[in-house]
Amino acid sequence: MKLATLKDSTRDGRLVVVSRDLTCCSEVGHIARTLQAALDDWEHVAPRLALIAEGIETGAQPTIRFHEHDATSPLPRAYQWADGSAYVNHVELVRKARNAEMPASFWVDPLMYQGGSDSFLAPRDPILAADEAYGIDMEGEVAVIVGDVAMGSNAEVARAAIQLVMLVNDVSLRGLIPEELAKGFGFFQSKPASAFSPVAVTPDELGEAWDGGKLHLPLLVNLNGRAFGKANAGVDMTFDFGQLIAHAARTRDLVTGTIIGSGTVSNKLEGGPGKPIENGGDGYSCIAEIRVIETIESGSPKTPFLKFGDQVRIEMKDRAGHSIFGAIEQTVERYSGGGAT
Repeated sequence: MKLATLKDSTRDGRLVVVSRDLTCCSEVGHIARTLQAALDDWEHVAPRLALIAEGIETGAQPTIRFHEHDATSPLPRAYQWADGSAYVNHVELVRKARNAEMPASFWVDPLMYQGGSDSFLAPRDPILAADEAYGIDMEGEVAVIVGDVAMGSNAEVARAAIQLVMLVNDVSLRGLIPEELAKGFGFFQSKPASAFSPVAVTPDELGEAWDGGKLHLPLLVNLNGRAFGKANAGVDMTFDFGQLIAHAARTRDLVTGTIIGSGTVSNKLEGGPGKPIENGGDGYSCIAEIRVIETIESGSPKTPFLKFGDQVRIEMKDRAGHSIFGAIEQTVERYSGGGAT
């Protein structure tokens, strides 16, 4: 089934069940007002929501029109958001841009950072930044929402805890990252609010494209109306979601509603760095990656980071060409609120 959260006067919105074709939805406040409430009682609530979903498809369930621009991120805020970096090809390339050597351990031990989860952007909200010099970048990723995961759980147990799958734009401010990481304390200012897809889906909705830990479909990234990336999320994923979740749970329990991200989806080409779509490759899910490749090939990057007015679209379609999660579609805008310089 497919679930979304519609905007209302509250911080957490209201939960709806969405049709497979994303055209209509049903209110389910009598079952669970919010997605977090549904997750907290998933064993009992999920079957009832599944009956609503079935009724929508058969025409037996009353519906209203579903508009993606009315949706917040499925969880407008979460107890925890931890983002991995499962595509080590991406890690290797981005570290080259910082002239940083990549330890061999990165191929066997996942990278992960703890992001801000107090407030996520809606999928059609603008990306706000005070200065283009921050190096504004999109990062197209897949993410999962898990139920309770006990500390020390292995990857098999972790995979069984996956309740929902969605997409994410993990916005990065590349110009702030080097100095911040040089402090040795991780990301903070360089990782502003992320945006998630309008719809989150149960793994069974993905059919054979979902193998229990990876989603084997291209992630479509468009920049200003042009195809920028179509890297397959199931290819070159060094660590699957079970491994990422188990890594996060190594020294702590994970509570229901925790979100775990895959990191930027990235594919190699014939054993080497990927190529732009126009050159026969699958392109990229972030700008930093193509800038590194341009630097390797010509000595300097040519592709600029995002500018005010640029538009980013992130989406995934099934093998029949239908949108699965709806689209993250954002415009980069100047932030001029209090404290901006």
